[in-house]
Amino acid sequence: MAKRTFSTLEIVLIFLFVMMTGISVALLSLLFITSGTIKHHTGFPTTQIPPATQGPTAIQTFPTPSNPEPTLFQNFSGYHIGVGRADCTGQVADIILMGYSKTGQNAQGILTRLYSRAFIIAEPDGSSRVVFVSIDIGMVSQRLRLEVLNRLQSKYGSLYRRDNVILSGTHTHSGPAGYFQYTTFVIASEGFSNRTFEYMVAGIMKSIEIAHANMKPGKIFINKGNVDGAQINRSPSSYLRNPQSERARYSSDTDKEMVLLKMVDLNGDDLGLISWFAIHPVSMNNSNHLVNSDNVGYASYLFEQEKNKRYLPGEGPYVAAFASSNLGDVSPNILGPRCINTGESCDNANSTCPIGGPSMCIAMGPGQDMLDSTQIIGRKIYEKAKELYASASQEVTGPLASAHQWVNMTDVTVWLNSTHTAKTCKPALGYSFAAGTIDGFGTLNFMQGTTVGDPFWDSIRDQALGKPSEEIKECQKPKPILLHTGELSKPHPWHPDIVDVQIITLGFLAITAIPGEFTTMSGRRLREAVQEEFATYGMLNMNVVISGLCNVYTHYITTYEEYQAQRYEAASTIYGPHTLSAYIQLFRVLAKAIATDTVANLSSGPEPPFFKDLMTPLIPNTVDRAPVGTTFGDVLQPANPQYRVGEVVEVTFVGANPKNSAENRTHQTFLTVEKYEATSATWKIMHNDASWETRFYWHKGLLGHSNATIQWHIPDTAQPGTYRIRYFGHNRKQDFLKPAVILSFESTPSTFDVVTTW
Repeated sequence: MAKRTFSTLEIVLIFLFVMMTGISVALLSLLFITSGTIKHHTGFPTTQIPPATQGPTAIQTFPTPSNPEPTLFQNFSGYHIGVGRADCTGQVADIILMGYSKTGQNAQGILTRLYSRAFIIAEPDGSSRVVFVSIDIGMVSQRLRLEVLNRLQSKYGSLYRRDNVILSGTHTHSGPAGYFQYTTFVIASEGFSNRTFEYMVAGIMKSIEIAHANMKPGKIFINKGNVDGAQINRSPSSYLRNPQSERARYSSDTDKEMVLLKMVDLNGDDLGLISWFAIHPVSMNNSNHLVNSDNVGYASYLFEQEKNKRYLPGEGPYVAAFASSNLGDVSPNILGPRCINTGESCDNANSTCPIGGPSMCIAMGPGQDMLDSTQIIGRKIYEKAKELYASASQEVTGPLASAHQWVNMTDVTVWLNSTHTAKTCKPALGYSFAAGTIDGFGTLNFMQGTTVGDPFWDSIRDQALGKPSEEIKECQKPKPILLHTGELSKPHPWHPDIVDVQIITLGFLAITAIPGEFTTMSGRRLREAVQEEFATYGMLNMNVVISGLCNVYTHYITTYEEYQAQRYEAASTIYGPHTLSAYIQLFRVLAKAIATDTVANLSSGPEPPFFKDLMTPLIPNTVDRAPVGTTFGDVLQPANPQYRVGEVVEVTFVGANPKNSAENRTHQTFLTVEKYEATSATWKIMHNDASWETRFYWHKGLLGHSNATIQWHIPDTAQPGTYRIRYFGHNRKQDFLKPAVILSFESTPSTFDVVTTW
């Protein structure tokens, strides 16, 4: 092999990488001198029954619910339905955005709020119920789910449990990080943010509480249809590794079908919808710094605004969730990957360019910029959902059921056929994980499709973290291991061993809760296997939905054939080449239990841990300071006196750190755009910070100084008149020898006029 040479830039990056690794390990070691402290989550008994075996369910004692269950009306055909939505945004500053794992991509403001959308469905007699929650976050962490389940148990007793509650992330890459407990994600988040974690938990809980309080008799209808022109497969060379006979059964290398549930009350009045469609919410790329819900969030925004007329975004009774599905290899950047320096296609097995390498190979969306692309793709999703909603006529009927197990995914024996077995592996990430994807390339010059390790990087890994064992290297083949996370346990395990598998059924519909990102073909195989298992035991013609990013995050799940290519998705399939086969086997067990009414005989499996003493954020809390002679909210740059429709109003204020607003929530928005109503001599709020027409930018200065800029992109629908923009914030104050306090403030600058013509 020819000796490798490095450019000056690469040498500098390598030096920085080594230094950052050393510093991270040192910090983690110092912060966790008492490492290994593990608290098993209260309320869920630990069992020693292996997850693959059948056994009696452990007896659980639940407290008396704090508020009594309302009497449900029983004499009707349909279900009791409750919907709820609540803010779960968390920090919008001084925190990394979760998804791209790009150093420096920290939040610096807000484009839209993030919401938790909850749906509770109960049988007419109230005997059984299920809960589905779609959350505008990157993924659901195990810690988040365990905490929500604990609080549900405290409030409602045995009504909402691990088996009948699904928490699913939409997978926006523009939400805050910091709510994880496993070390890989804690490092990627640059610490654990209890501020954001509590905000998210509270939002999820509130959405469920609203749905619980608003339950009413209603009906559910299902519809399906293809969404065209919204997605491409970002690893087509991997997809082509699947058997030709299997590929021939499908017309596309992505799943174009949207599955939609329409919910109405017995009078036919709209309540809400859940839609599942396979698409990565990465229209907003890794240069973005504004918190937002990306393309599927825009679809929710459009649908809810359509149904909740005269309400501000995030308000109103109607709830529309656009949930994730088998999106692992699906990109919304439909113009495909091109070399940004030459314009030529880089749709090859390594996603690399002749000049500049992988970092030049980027997929583009259909718009003029990433925000335009987000809205174009989001509108396509919305329009198909609107069409399916209007024509939905097949009613969902039948009993409700749910099944759940915790499984040690590092030790599942997989039956390949009647005589041969294989096993899953301890978690590991391959070289191509560091390469990133065409939607967001990695920081260093790693390449997708790498199947051979590099002695240089292996040496750095071995010195910093120790050598991977021969066992894990053999098990993960042909993956060249970059990080042997399953063998790293300081300060806490780097990846989960214990994983949730779960199915809930509504009559002939089965929702499989997937703890990660299935590729297109992985999802197809699982759907087919679960449907087949149901049919074997008498439940014919079941509709099976893949619900992604549920309950705990375990990266990607490719097919065995795709795994051999070792592109990004395969390198991120952490439990090895037989991961998909293991999941298929486990979900078959759940389907059989539901079909044969033997769910009570399922073992609960080994309980997951709940770690304490997680690494605090590296960015400290600092006192906010206003320049001499000013106060928070003072206007530094006022609006112009007059604007036309289509122009942008911009006002800059003396600001304070927006993360304070995740602690003191006196104000529920950072901004309002208000119009003067002459007839009533009052100001009417037209937009808030959940509106896609507004932007809130935070500009961090030195020693606690900062500015805040608010933009309003005046839409075509804006009426002529007098307007004003208001700023709401919270500043951290600390007097000598006293604890810090967070104080609210607001600012109302001068007015401006909007006209249609000059």
